[in-house]
This record gives sequence, structure tokens and C-alpha cells, in this order.
Amino acid sequence: MNLEAFLHNLHFDIENANEPNREVDWDDAPLTYKLYRGLPVIPLSLEVPLTLKRPEATVKPDLSRIGHFLWYVFGLTQFSESVMNLDFSDQAIDLMQSKRRFVPSGGALYPNELYVYLKIENLPAGVYHYDVAHHGLVLLREGNFDSYISRALGNRCNISDCFGTVFVSTMFWKNFFKYNNFAYRLQGLDAGVLIGQLLEVAKSFGFATGVYFQFLDRAINHLLGLSEQEESVYALIPLSEESTSCFNRSNIDGDDSATELCQELTAIQSTHYVQSRRITEFPMLTEMNEASLLESTRSFRQIKEEQINCEGQTVTLPYVKQLSYDLASACRKRFSPDIDFVLEKVSQLQLATLFKGAMDSFSYQNDLDGVQKKQKSRVSIYGCLYNVEGIPNGAYHYDSSAHALRQVQLGDQRLRLQHGMSGGNVNMFQVPLCLHVAGDKNHFKTEMGYRGYRIQQMEAGMLVQRLLLVASALGFGGHPLLGFDANICDEIYKMSPQEKTSLIQIPVGPYRQRPWLSGSLHS
Repeated sequence: MNLEAFLHNLHFDIENANEPNREVDWDDAPLTYKLYRGLPVIPLSLEVPLTLKRPEATVKPDLSRIGHFLWYVFGLTQFSESVMNLDFSDQAIDLMQSKRRFVPSGGALYPNELYVYLKIENLPAGVYHYDVAHHGLVLLREGNFDSYISRALGNRCNISDCFGTVFVSTMFWKNFFKYNNFAYRLQGLDAGVLIGQLLEVAKSFGFATGVYFQFLDRAINHLLGLSEQEESVYALIPLSEESTSCFNRSNIDGDDSATELCQELTAIQSTHYVQSRRITEFPMLTEMNEASLLESTRSFRQIKEEQINCEGQTVTLPYVKQLSYDLASACRKRFSPDIDFVLEKVSQLQLATLFKGAMDSFSYQNDLDGVQKKQKSRVSIYGCLYNVEGIPNGAYHYDSSAHALRQVQLGDQRLRLQHGMSGGNVNMFQVPLCLHVAGDKNHFKTEMGYRGYRIQQMEAGMLVQRLLLVASALGFGGHPLLGFDANICDEIYKMSPQEKTSLIQIPVGPYRQRPWLSGSLHS
């Protein structure tokens, strides 16, 4: 299968994208976290703060704050146990256990890993892996790598002015074992959700950030000691105390290549444990990754997003201020309802707060926008609304610049949405807000090549996490879903003339408590 057809099938015909006759071997499932062996470990403080509000003054980062930051971004936060088989006449009760984090992940498999380059007091400068299982830092390379990382970014960021840099990677096998080739779509979205959480947590800690989607992949993977047949970095996020130092929008300086940079560092010799005894090949994932790699800084590009023609009647939403909430509380309350949605009326104020809060917080510095300070978002929010106060039932596009809804078509769309779902785990007739994050149908292939697909999935995931956090702060649940028919949704929103498509579906609304055993891993 060629890569073009593969990406099309991933979105519109998943059965043709997956390898046939593959069965999931649950007895040989991998761990949801990576465990290094035989390397120095620096334990992190377990006394995490239970509230998160942005500090009024700059607070110098230290090991304790870095530990709290990493835990809120990606640490283990909850253990849950659910009954899968409700037929209690059967003596064998089917239980599902999972260790969860504050970010959602398809099947709670968490294919991503976090690495950090740190230069703070009382810690050897170097590159570390965040050991999720033990809440610690594993030292991979000791030393100062400011110049190396800056050159891998085309000298677009002065890393010497940053106290840290976060690397978000993807381990292909961690969810390929269950989802087959469909894992490639999930991995980009999961990485984006994680980045979205990282940026929100960074605000609460007073850290300035910028996201780099373009870098010399092999040079960065070599720095971290990653095998590209198993794992690859998807994004870099520098951390700084000053926003002007963290992110520099200047043009690319120099013409470095990944091959040249790799020759400057010896390879890391390390071993790690994934639990699976038999890891099968995933050729389409490695081929897609190979096609997405950047060898030279001359390959870096920017994206100019075309304006969406917003036609149709307009519903102006009520003015709302930026929602202020305790991020820690919103993280703890975030819940993904299945059959737990309960249909209740949603007020215009709640809807306006949800949309504006998500889009306002989604504004972030990145290496795709160029010199434009207020580039229009490359992903946007559409929604099928039902039982919203003062708004006719129907399909709408949210125009963030006007803070208004653009009517696409009126009518109750819930039956069509239900028919478009591949599973029956969500009753759409109990959902007042069925939202869709939409983006360019060609995945920016013209500007970014095959790398554009994973960048688009990451940006979609970043917006999804903002929607989930604001929904949680409002007392709503939200359940990101990929088991939906994109063709049906695109028809509902009449997206074809815009060359847009629905990337992910998020039912949002009130819910009842689920009958499960759940325990937080903090007090």
C-alpha cells in the first residue's frame, strides 16, 4: 500500500488500512511506560501540590518544581477497576484494570514518552527520561547540549537561555499491538493531547513555552539514544523563565544536517524493558516515520492557513471573560463518559465559555506560523447542538474571531451521528454537544510532506485537551472518539467545498457517576 492511500484509509476506511488477520495477544501486552535498566536515577518529590494557579511572580525552577510539573503533565494519577461483563450469573467476573493519567489516551495505552534536557541547580546538566512508574528522572547523557539542540532546530531558539527542553516521543509498539495500523493516527493525537496538557501545566508553573514540530529527527533521536525502528521524537518544547528567550521567530541560521550532528556524539548504550516477549513488525508505521523525517534544516517550512468562508446565519454568543479555574481540580475531575451521558439543557453562557475558553488557551507559540503573531488556527471547532438554550438544534461552525456560531444546517443530527459510530458505547441521544475538531483534508502535504499528517493530528489533540479541561471546569464530561464515520460528519457540516474534514469527535455534556472502583494516587 502506498503512503497516500494509507493516510486516506486511516481516515476514511480503516479496515483497508489495517493488516488483516491480526489478533490481539493481551497476555503479551507491553507496559504503558518505559523502564530503563542500570542507569542512574534521581527520585522526584512525591509531595505534589493539590492546587495549581499561575504564580504572581517568577519562581526559579528547581528539582522539586520540575518533579511537580512532570507529574501533572504525565504522571500516574489514578488506578481504576471496572466490571466488563455485567452478567453476574457467570461466576467468572471480567474485570478491567488500568493505571491512568490526567491526559486521555486511546485504550489507556499511552504510547508517548517524555524526555527532558535540564540545566537547574543541584542536578547534573544533561538529558533525562521521565520514569513514570517510579516518578523519577533517569540520566541518559550528562553534559551541556545547548549548541547541539539549537542547531537541530535550525538555530531558531536560543536553548542556552532555557532551563529545560521537553521531548515528546512515540513508542510504536505500545498501542500497535492492539490497534494495528490505526495506531499511527492515535499516536499523533495522543502526542497532541500530551502537548496540550504540558502547555497548560506550564502556564500554571509560570514557565514560558514554544512548540517545535520541525527539527533534525535523527540528531535528536541520537541524542536520546532512541532506535527509530521502535521510537521517535514528535515534538520539542523549550522551557524558559522569560518568553522572549524561549522562542525566537528568526529565520533559519545555518545549514546543518542530521548526519553531521550525529557524528558529534557517541551512541548511548542502554537497555529498557517493555514486557512483551514477542514484538511483531509494523512496517507501515516505520515507513511513515521514515518518510516524515527531516535530514536538513533547509527542509523546515511554514504554513499559511487560508481563511474559512463563514456563510450562513450567525448566532452571536454572549460575551464571557477567560475562564479562571484551578487546573489541578479540572484535571482530577476530567471524566470520559460512555453510556454515562445524561441529557440536560446547556445554557448559552456554558457553551460560550467552553468554546472561547478552549480556543483562547489554544493560542500558542510554534514554528509553523512564521512572523505572524496572530495566525488563524489550523484546526477549528464544529458542533451538532441539541437542547442548548436559545439556539436552534443543528450543525454549526464556531467562528472564534467573531465569537459566534455560523449555522450550517438546522435539525436534530443525533440519529445520523449514532449511525456513524462504529461502536455502541455512547448513546448520542443523551448528548447535547457533539463536537468535531476539523482541519485541512490534505493534511498540509503540499507544505510539509508526510510530516504534515502527524503535525495536524498533534494540533487536533492539543485543541481536544483544551476542550476537555474547560468542559471539566464547567462540570461536563467529554469523550474523544475516533470510532466515527468522517464522511457522514463532513456531509453534515458541508465541508467538501472548504477542503476540510472532521479529525476527531468529542461528545460533551452532563453525566452520571459510573459504577467503578477508582482510587487517586495522591492525597
